[in-house]
Amino acid sequence: MARITEFDQYLFGEGTHYDIYDKLGAHLGQLDGREGVWFATWAPHAVDVSVVGDFNGWDPKACKMEKLGKGGIWECFVAGACLGQLYKFFITGSDGTSHYKSDPFAFGTELRPGTASKVVDLSSYTWTDDKYMKERKKRKNMGLSDPMAIYEVHLGSWKKEAGAGEDNGFYNYRKAAEELGAYVSEMGYTHVELMGIAEHPFDGSWGYQVTGYFAPTSRYGEPEDFKYLVDHLHSLGIGVILDWVPAHFPKDESGLALYDGSPTFEYADPRKGEHPDWGTKVFDYGKNEVKNFLMANALFWILEYHVDGLRVDAVASMLYLDYGRRGGQWIPNKYGDNKNLEAIEFFHHLSSILKWKQPDAYLIAEESTAWPNVTKKPEEDGLGFTYKWNMGWMNDFLEYVKLDPIYKKNNHNKMTFGLTYCFSENFILVISHDEVVHLKCSMLEKMPGYPKDKFENLKTAYTFMFGHPGKKLLFMGQDFAQSHEWTEKHQLDWFQLEDENHKDVWEYVKKLLHIYRSYPSLYRDSEGYQTFEWINADDRDRSIFSFYRKEPESLDHALLFVHNFTPVNRDYYRVGVPVAGTYELLLSSKDRNRKLKLEAKEGECDKRPYYLEFDLRGLESVIFQFPKSKKTVSRRKKNKNKNKK
Repeated sequence: MARITEFDQYLFGEGTHYDIYDKLGAHLGQLDGREGVWFATWAPHAVDVSVVGDFNGWDPKACKMEKLGKGGIWECFVAGACLGQLYKFFITGSDGTSHYKSDPFAFGTELRPGTASKVVDLSSYTWTDDKYMKERKKRKNMGLSDPMAIYEVHLGSWKKEAGAGEDNGFYNYRKAAEELGAYVSEMGYTHVELMGIAEHPFDGSWGYQVTGYFAPTSRYGEPEDFKYLVDHLHSLGIGVILDWVPAHFPKDESGLALYDGSPTFEYADPRKGEHPDWGTKVFDYGKNEVKNFLMANALFWILEYHVDGLRVDAVASMLYLDYGRRGGQWIPNKYGDNKNLEAIEFFHHLSSILKWKQPDAYLIAEESTAWPNVTKKPEEDGLGFTYKWNMGWMNDFLEYVKLDPIYKKNNHNKMTFGLTYCFSENFILVISHDEVVHLKCSMLEKMPGYPKDKFENLKTAYTFMFGHPGKKLLFMGQDFAQSHEWTEKHQLDWFQLEDENHKDVWEYVKKLLHIYRSYPSLYRDSEGYQTFEWINADDRDRSIFSFYRKEPESLDHALLFVHNFTPVNRDYYRVGVPVAGTYELLLSSKDRNRKLKLEAKEGECDKRPYYLEFDLRGLESVIFQFPKSKKTVSRRKKNKNKNKK
């Protein structure tokens, strides 16, 4: 008697068994009245497979598996096997060599450096996020018109237990849930993006060389603990995004590489199946079972762990056959060009399945090229992602803000060019972990000038970012201007919050986040250029940028941004505005407590009929709120009188 049916095998072979993780792997069950565990794996080229583990003394001869049909699935039932026991598959390939392999579909693993899989039951956790999930389903237009401010976190180095060494001291998922939830709520972030949650053997990979695609890493606890983290963040209204790595996998002996002695999950030809730069294997997107593995994995995290979305790592490496390769190291497609048609079809299929199974879940592309229509639907010749990281903006922005002020005027276009394409995709503006490692310096140390200037430069840069169209992402530590580069070996330098300069940046970013969430004009990016207008994009000699963000139908909640990127004070500075009235200062990067109300003066300035005049200080960004129209004010008074009646 087999647990896996012929229909299961058929669907898997077709690449359409989207919950195949309920069949392959290790599952508690019964056979002939005996309690135990069903084990199953896909090893199409194997000549012999057995399961070894705590239940049989790790003896390859004790529990032989049976091959089902021609599709390459092997299965067996082990009576007496139980929860928490460790196991592996002992696979003999067609060449006669045998290897111990971790279960690709395992729900849990032992703590590294061990690589054994663990028998886990995912059905025992009771979720409490019904209200959140119902609200998520009501989200219109995939949340494109909602605020999204993401806090990117490497859980192993966010905080560590006091007195622990570099390799230990990880917070448990449950403890992290409490402290991370409180921090993110206070700051005003809307989402947490978690790096490296799927199991991986090497800490230094940050989770981007995965061996356990269905297992939350055991570094921080058990699968139920991770469910609690997601559940708790949802109880606070915080969304959870996971980094997901379908682009490549490591060559570890216990992992997916040459799983059954032959290329199984990877392309057989090394010109397609290996990344020369990374020393990793590339998934074979032309193989139905491999595509099924990946699509089921994406759905698994969204359905089983309630995550709000997946940020797909290294999308460009999947789309281009010549990515990271020189001439002679890659194979053109059937049309003779460098597009990986199989990977494109994979994304089309994945996005359509997500839309069917969980239409309110995000799919976010880390895509570093100008590939068109990443966030358009497949039927519109797009890839089907919800959002795309705006890597072009990030590179230009960072190149500009790190320049000495004397050179900024000759690089003025680096800050304006992004506005020519900012609505061509559904973009997220990111300053990610990759920008503060490997001698790239922390965000603070990228800034020019004396120590005090660095803090002022950084606040001005962040203000520009929050005014610019696009959702937002900051990596942990950036919001309090951590001085050192990030490393996975140590926790963040939280002690720096005791320093007035670091605390000032922290308080300032918190204010920016709350302003961002309070004004729809800052996040209704789906409305396109109706929400953004330059006032002066050409003031290169003074390195000043001015623009305003607005809602399409009204200027009542519009915000005026002015950014001075040099340390030179501009007394009696004038900026043009489109309407008369009183403009109120919401925020100044030089002085969060500065109060200022300015009456617009009549007179042409910046091709506008009115202007504001004030002292704009060196390295200062200011945000003014537009005046309320008389129509809006009278409507409010009318409603107030009606309520009194």
